[in-house]
Amino acid sequence: MTALLVRALGDLAHRAAHAPGDCSCPPPVVLADRDDGTVVRSGPVVAKAHAPGTDPVDLGVRLRLAAAPWLADTLLAPRPGAHLAELHGRPVTLWPHGEPVDPGDPDAAPWEEAGALLARLHRTEIRGPFPAMRGPVKAAFAVARMRTARPGDPAVAPVLTAWRGLPGWARGEAPPPAGRGTYLCHGDLHLGQLVRHPAPHGPWLLIDVDDAGHGDPAWDLARPAAWYAAGLLPPEVWLRFLDAYRAGGGPAVPGDGDPWPALDVPARALTVQTAALAWAKSAAEDRAPDEVEQVMIDACARIASLPPELAAERTS
Repeated sequence: MTALLVRALGDLAHRAAHAPGDCSCPPPVVLADRDDGTVVRSGPVVAKAHAPGTDPVDLGVRLRLAAAPWLADTLLAPRPGAHLAELHGRPVTLWPHGEPVDPGDPDAAPWEEAGALLARLHRTEIRGPFPAMRGPVKAAFAVARMRTARPGDPAVAPVLTAWRGLPGWARGEAPPPAGRGTYLCHGDLHLGQLVRHPAPHGPWLLIDVDDAGHGDPAWDLARPAAWYAAGLLPPEVWLRFLDAYRAGGGPAVPGDGDPWPALDVPARALTVQTAALAWAKSAAEDRAPDEVEQVMIDACARIASLPPELAAERTS
């Protein structure tokens, strides 16, 4: 099915990118093929098959958000005139190609730009009915995937303990605390969600609105916060990101002082999500977790060792 889907996506992107009869272009390229989406590029056009089970109504709302002119400096817009289609039972959308972050040049990673873009997004008024941000639901999916991949494995116990120590809203079981769930959020922020458009020297923009919606804006800062807490993100890089977010008036954290009271629960949730995916992927590939994955698994063990009263205090 994947090969058929990739071929169909390539054909769709090619037809959108090139005039009939133009066969001088290179063959389509697979940019991603994961459980949450398959992405194929042909020249300046990218075709994306969204995850199986994606709600087409909610996705349509999110696409209209990405196309909104008042967010043209924040979100990459879908191709003009592109409509939600379907291939092999999965919704498909068309996008312009943007230049992604170079993984081989970490010093050039756009952390300040990411912070500024998030602040701008979080300050945007939600217009009309809008679905909830899917970040907590994705964390729950990751834990469920780990359970399925490693049933009864005692090694995953600290991850499950850290998961059970989170409040219901961070597990996708309840709405966020009063006043924290009314902001427009991206839902899955990481450096892979930024591209330059027009490529290669245009401004940085956020991509992938599949998880966007109303929610706690601290969730969008949680992955870099979790990396910082685990020692994967240097303090100076974390501060560059945080300072840019604060300079942009982002509402997720106070304008100065300690940001951690607002970030602690989402950061722990993203730590659990990352560790759960590490256990699931390593099981599927019949290998031990790699060095970076083990760092996040060890971070879950530290979270699980918190005294119950301290965990409750941080959760409240």
